[in-house]
Amino acid sequence: GTKQITSANGSVAALWGSIYNTVYLANFIIEKLPTVAGVRTIDRDRVLATAHFLRGYAYFIGAYTFGGLPLVTETNIGSNRNIARSTEGEVLAFVLNDYNEALGKLPENPANAGFASEFAVRAALAKYNLYLEKWPEAESFATEVIASGKYSLDTLFTNIVRKDFTSEAIFEMGYTINDDPCTNGTIGLNNLFLGRREIIPSNQIILALSSDESGERFSSISFNIDNLVGADNGWSVAKYGTADQDNNNVVALRMGEMYLIRAEARAKQSKITGAQADINLLRARADTWNVSSKTKTFTPRVSASTQAQMLAIIETERVYELAFEGHRWFDLVRTKRAAAVMPAFNANWKNAYERWPIPQREIQNNPALAGQQNPGY
Repeated sequence: GTKQITSANGSVAALWGSIYNTVYLANFIIEKLPTVAGVRTIDRDRVLATAHFLRGYAYFIGAYTFGGLPLVTETNIGSNRNIARSTEGEVLAFVLNDYNEALGKLPENPANAGFASEFAVRAALAKYNLYLEKWPEAESFATEVIASGKYSLDTLFTNIVRKDFTSEAIFEMGYTINDDPCTNGTIGLNNLFLGRREIIPSNQIILALSSDESGERFSSISFNIDNLVGADNGWSVAKYGTADQDNNNVVALRMGEMYLIRAEARAKQSKITGAQADINLLRARADTWNVSSKTKTFTPRVSASTQAQMLAIIETERVYELAFEGHRWFDLVRTKRAAAVMPAFNANWKNAYERWPIPQREIQNNPALAGQQNPGY
């Protein structure tokens, strides 16, 4: 009810744990694989590159959630018990190094987007450079992915909601019926969004997705009158199905985001026309097709004359296009808009909340973290 998380919060501990589980497995592979005899060079390079890519991705999420983190680079439990926080800048430099280590060593055409690929690394670098406000680099990497011809915007936005591995999937956390997190009673997305209804769409996002400008992106939410009780508005996130449905993957990188990254990077370089073209591609894809009457409702195309107008359009377009894919919070923090937007959702808002707390048990277990809690917690 108070919309305040503490250092004892279960979700905080779970995210920290997931980041470091990924880091540990990657470190294990990076340490041990070179010593294993009889592995073909091409296979070894591919697996090592995947480990670097995933370790970099984990630390990227960590840096923008917690700020500076302990950089764990080996599997020795003794030395890992006592590691101080590196600065956020040091963590991000480490991420870049990992991404660069993976470049050129992964297949361009993996079996599906559940496997790391050359263009997944380039897409991650586009996002990395966007977050670091390196606009020419962000534009360049996004363009490489778009121009690769490996992916295309799916013709129907509803496929993004209802299907896994669409034509525009660059990298997805792919699951089978046995390891789908949606079957996990505690942290499964389907369970959080539908079962426990712990997270439901806000009235603001419902209004946004209902607008003409959102078009087909409205399919990201669904309404069930049976849920309309008390503070529950009856709306649900439609994107994450149960274990046996075809939309249980978690999308990490897809083409829609590449156009948004390029549009923002272009707008920041005062390339307004190019930015406009990228947004209008997404608007055109969001046109709504009525099967029974065989008619199309067009989503209004955008035009902007100033950089400020274009950037405001892009921020809203990210809300429509990427709803419930885990971007909005990071967008508000990286664009320094959290202080303007968050008080409407949280009367207790403090700017210190832009960083999550370090989990209490980590501070208790790692002597080097004593007195190192983030401000405000």
